[in-house]
Amino acid sequence: MAIPLRNQAADAQDPGKHATLHYGVAWAEGTARSVDARRALHAVLAHAARTGRTHMPAPTVQDAELAISELVTNAVKHAPGPCGMALRLSGDHLAITVWDTSPGRPESRTPDPRRFGGHGWRLVHKVSHRVAVAPRAVGKQITAYLRLPPQDIPGPPERTVLPTALAEPMTPGP
Repeated sequence: MAIPLRNQAADAQDPGKHATLHYGVAWAEGTARSVDARRALHAVLAHAARTGRTHMPAPTVQDAELAISELVTNAVKHAPGPCGMALRLSGDHLAITVWDTSPGRPESRTPDPRRFGGHGWRLVHKVSHRVAVAPRAVGKQITAYLRLPPQDIPGPPERTVLPTALAEPMTPGP
């Protein structure tokens, strides 16, 4: 069951900043698909753009798509029962949380280019600033944090200071 964005709660706003945007979805056993998780990500980002919130550059969107795909796929593949996802977009990061019913912590496998599969956990760590695994009453939740670049804030124009050798006029040599 997905909760429409318009019904999501926003945290209290700091002066001069936009509220954190939240989105959550829970799937019954056998209904979660990574494509739906990626669509939810794009819906959140489109909503954020319409409301003047954080702009997310294309490479960061691709990293978020990869992290969501891997986390949801692993929840479906390795944990029986329902699972869910929560997205939290603030001014400086995107947090992707996926929960499932398995208490087992993910484990990194030794890289092997001949193996099909088993590379996702390493990839999630590679594209994320930080990854946290926490137990739940039933199962666990994994949160991948992706940093967003600083927002363009209007201010005084930057001064360019040239090195002395470049700032002085060149004089012709002998």
